[in-house]
Amino acid sequence: MKAITEDFLRLELRNAQPETYYVPEGKILTPAAREYLQQRKIKIAKGKPPEAAPAAPAAAAPAAAPAAVPSAKYRDHETGAFYMEKPEHMTQLCGNELVVKSHPRILFRGKLDSLQALVVLDQALIAADGSQKLVDDLGNILDNLRELMRCDVLDEAYTRQTIIGLTHQELRERSHNPQKFFGIQQMLLPDHTMGRDYALLNQLRAAVRETEVAAAAAFQAGSKCTRPDLVEELNRLSSAMHIMMCMYLAGQYR
Repeated sequence: MKAITEDFLRLELRNAQPETYYVPEGKILTPAAREYLQQRKIKIAKGKPPEAAPAAPAAAAPAAAPAAVPSAKYRDHETGAFYMEKPEHMTQLCGNELVVKSHPRILFRGKLDSLQALVVLDQALIAADGSQKLVDDLGNILDNLRELMRCDVLDEAYTRQTIIGLTHQELRERSHNPQKFFGIQQMLLPDHTMGRDYALLNQLRAAVRETEVAAAAAFQAGSKCTRPDLVEELNRLSSAMHIMMCMYLAGQYR
């Protein structure tokens, strides 16, 4: 069902003052649109307007061309309402589809955006006096985050198979058995004595987990997840951050 908004009516009726406005079948008026018609003392009815009786040929006057109604630029993703201009409290989800800025998908994108900014900041800090390999691996993390954003906005499937050179299976194996692969004790709690770069990696790991939770909420539809590819990739990115922390303690970023 599509909604007719006040914005649409203002444009449609800008040069007209009909006695009655007929709402087409399958459409509804938004509360603001209904109030607008009432303020202009225009009656509201459902269905098609009645056909006027034909006038006598001698008395007929040239019919005025109907005013063209401009095409709507935006569509409300939730209600189907049309907008000529983008309301300030809304933003684009995909294409010309609008949602409120507090929509779960937009909150997820905000988390994803903040996470990317944090990676760039950490790269800048580490590049000053730290490991170039660590900066490069963070660059790979950043590339994957940007691809996640692109796939969400364009509604495309996420197809990348590796992070920091490891497949999803290899990430899982190393994350679950750091003693075997890095000689590092499992579930070693971070401490400030482990160094600045380790603390930065731990901060990123926590931020990835927050973003994963936001994604799970954004793509939850009843008991199903509508974008398991994005949620899974964030889970693998969390594993990658844990592995990078293990690599740091194992001396692989010296």
